Amino acid sequence: MYDEIKKEMLEACLKMKEYKLISLAGGNVAVRVGEKRYLVTPSAIEYEKMTYEDIVMIDENCNVVEGNRKPSSDSSALVYIFEHKPEVNAIIHTHQPYATAVGMVQEKLPACMVTLIDACQGDVVVAPWTPSSDIGMGKLCVEYGNEARAVIMKRHGVIAYGPSLDDAIFSCVYLEEGAKTYVLARLIGDVTELPKEEIIRELGGMDRYGQ
Repeated sequence: MYDEIKKEMLEACLKMKEYKLISLAGGNVAVRVGEKRYLVTPSAIEYEKMTYEDIVMIDENCNVVEGNRKPSSDSSALVYIFEHKPEVNAIIHTHQPYATAVGMVQEKLPACMVTLIDACQGDVVVAPWTPSSDIGMGKLCVEYGNEARAVIMKRHGVIAYGPSLDDAIFSCVYLEEGAKTYVLARLIGDVTELPKEEIIRELGGMDRYGQ
């Protein structure tokens, strides 16, 4: 059931590796497929070895409804996000190094370039540290996410999300590109922030983006 969506999720996992957002079996991907039903990648299986049949369906209590694998250890956090952000249908959790590095020293990654604004919709806030595999990851994501499509988890990584899996991929890939550019710019000098009205103006241009 939902084989095509599972294949898309596996493709997203491999893109995470391609763009160096995770290593080995780090991170996870989750997609909402119905009322209190979520597809989640399995725990601790390297993505090159994973097949779409390994992806499991869980309910709101993280019980496996379909599949033979143990779901991601972050499942409770993922479900919490889905249940408190009804506009979100896909979540990607990564350990991307540049965004995580920014989160080690700052309270936010400012929306100071067009790709970051387009992908993440605004400043990406750094949420306080919480242990991995804890529902607190989801709670902090909801609390600190504001209007953005990603949150940097302090000393951990990134949780990106959106209305679709493509949107979530767009967010985490361009967040890392933006974070890398920001880090390089800071080596040269200070980075000024864009006024709020310019961020809104840039977001308005997204209506003309795409086919």
